[in-house]
Amino acid sequence: MTTSQLPFDDHQAPLYTVGQVADMLQVQPAFLRRLDTEEVVQPARSAGGQRRYTREEILTVEKAVGLAGEGLTLAGIRRLLVLEAQVRDLQRRLADRPDGSPHE
Repeated sequence: MTTSQLPFDDHQAPLYTVGQVADMLQVQPAFLRRLDTEEVVQPARSAGGQRRYTREEILTVEKAVGLAGEGLTLAGIRRLLVLEAQVRDLQRRLADRPDGSPHE
């Protein structure tokens, strides 16, 4: 296995526990569990049922922490993240069009 193929190089590899993420972002583990319950960030589960976060999910949690600090509710944060993902998808689809035009 080469270095570029190691799991910690994969942004989608679920490697980090609740405790590790809480320490990294200086939040309470209960906040992370609440993000999962409220479907803001739903990490994978280990065979034993423990939450395991990817690096991308950690970035999303970090964003959620900032938005919560600005006064958004978890439902509002979830909706905002969904809308941002939809915008990214539409932008990607437009960029993939051969002529770059927005019309079909």
